[in-house]
Amino acid sequence: MTDFVDGTAFNAEQGNRARKLFAAVVLAALDDAIADDKKYGNGPEQIARWARSRDGREVLSCAGIDPNERVVQGLMEFVGKGVRTSVALSREESERRNAAAQAEAA
Repeated sequence: MTDFVDGTAFNAEQGNRARKLFAAVVLAALDDAIADDKKYGNGPEQIARWARSRDGREVLSCAGIDPNERVVQGLMEFVGKGVRTSVALSREESERRNAAAQAEAA
């Protein structure tokens, strides 16, 4: 009997890892644009230029994000708020947990 690893499961796992890696690149691009916005006041324009570029569209696609104009507008709005991604993600997670706890209590 030979050991056999399901190739489909392996490929799916590799795909998930790749998407997470590209999502991290998107988060880094957002943080860079936020830093540019604080320093130079041009963060939303920077993220829009990146997201519309060939490389930006490719990274967004690989992260599982459709690189359409609606997404570009959302990225620009996010950068305009000036909240770093790590803070926004932790706040979002905290709010989700609080909402779940309130739903359980009700």
